Amino acid sequence: MAPRVVSVEADGGSRGNPGPAGYGAVVRDPETGEVLAERSESLGTATNNVAEYQGLIAGLTAAAELGAAEVDVRMDSKLVVEQMCGRWQIKHPGLRPLAAQAAALVGRFTAVRFSWIPREQNRHADALANAAMDAAAGRPPATATTGRPTPADTVGRPASPAAGQPATGSDPATAPASWEPRPTFTATRLILVRHGETPYTEQRRYSGRGDVPLSERGRAQAGATGARVAELAPSVAAVLSSPLSRCTATAAAIAGALGDVPVRTEDDLIECDFGQWEGRTFAEVRDQWPGEMDAWLASPRIAPPGGESFTHVAERANRVIA
Repeated sequence: MAPRVVSVEADGGSRGNPGPAGYGAVVRDPETGEVLAERSESLGTATNNVAEYQGLIAGLTAAAELGAAEVDVRMDSKLVVEQMCGRWQIKHPGLRPLAAQAAALVGRFTAVRFSWIPREQNRHADALANAAMDAAAGRPPATATTGRPTPADTVGRPASPAAGQPATGSDPATAPASWEPRPTFTATRLILVRHGETPYTEQRRYSGRGDVPLSERGRAQAGATGARVAELAPSVAAVLSSPLSRCTATAAAIAGALGDVPVRTEDDLIECDFGQWEGRTFAEVRDQWPGEMDAWLASPRIAPPGGESFTHVAERANRVIA
């Protein structure tokens, strides 16, 4: 039977920062301490923080493969823990896609709790990460703190190439793996824009599927946004919009600033359905649905009464991006 709750201990490091890097992750039964899964991998050349995020991703992936419903993540990386809890901003652009990948994995569980632990309490994951760093540096694999050799099928393998990037050799001296994009790789750039203000914005009301138009100030904001987007990316291939009028008006202002680029509406980009909260003030909802609001704020899987969850919103929005 799949464990309902597991603990994930993860770590990562780099000798040189950036330098030969690797990660380790251990999934345990929190009641017995039994090791349910181990993951570790050489990353070639990377930074400490990149390796730590990769360890988290590997641990969450292993927990999902075990069918766990809840996860207690324990790491000695204060940065990763605080960023995943939303208390610290993710300022480094190289960490943002890794944090997004970790957040997508978090969404697969009923609950994920993050906690910081001292390094001495994270020895197993630390040992796996160090063995992976040895492999990245071309050294013989070390042994884990349990005395068992580090698994050959998980340590010493170079990182898999990212989608759309050419595969490289496994010799770090001639073709080191890296989290950096290849020079020949052309990424799709998305510029995300929120629509301008509406009368509901000033009144602090929930504005979801209701087709509330832009206010006078909102129309001015849309025009200024169009000019800004034209500065950032003068050659935009497409402008996609929710079918709501406040969004199509904002999109039209942007398209006009770009030289009348066609605007395409996508139903899957429509605002969240707030159900019974639609059009009500934040204070009214807090007063009439205190329990439901607390549950909604605590989990993206919870929907307002008669509405939809943010998890569902993300799923349909991702269909447009894909």
